[in-house]
Amino acid sequence: MSICYINSPVGRLALEADDDCVTGVRWASPRERASSSRTSPSRTGAGAPSPVLKEASHQLDRYFGRRLRRFDLPLAARGTDHQKRVWAMMGEIPFGETATYGGMAMALGSGPRAVGMACGRNPLPIIVPCHRVLASGGKEGGYSGGRGLPTKHQLLAIEGVVLP
Repeated sequence: MSICYINSPVGRLALEADDDCVTGVRWASPRERASSSRTSPSRTGAGAPSPVLKEASHQLDRYFGRRLRRFDLPLAARGTDHQKRVWAMMGEIPFGETATYGGMAMALGSGPRAVGMACGRNPLPIIVPCHRVLASGGKEGGYSGGRGLPTKHQLLAIEGVVLP
């Protein structure tokens, strides 16, 4: 497994890859933030980041700069068949648009709670945009990444979506 870190508007992110596929995006732990900030203000890892992590870093930089609307990376998320179907559907939600847990559940023949659980277990947040999934009536729902709902609001705001 390779790992690299990037600073972003939503905090320091740890990008992970196996071979030629991105397998994870997560918020760096306090220990990782402390140790990696001493080594490099933007990226660290065991040696130079792999080519796929360099590309993921580049695309995330472009996304946060509002110059990328759709990620184009080889992904290898580990999860159940249901989770993978939910993640695939999330990946189809266009930049700047949202879906609802209930609407996704209906399309998948599932329940809103099961969709919400799959969103919460998304190993590739931001790249697989779980932040674009809302509760019914445009309510925010939940968000398990970063600082929680403030991070969800921040990601949506980058895309021009403002919640009431």
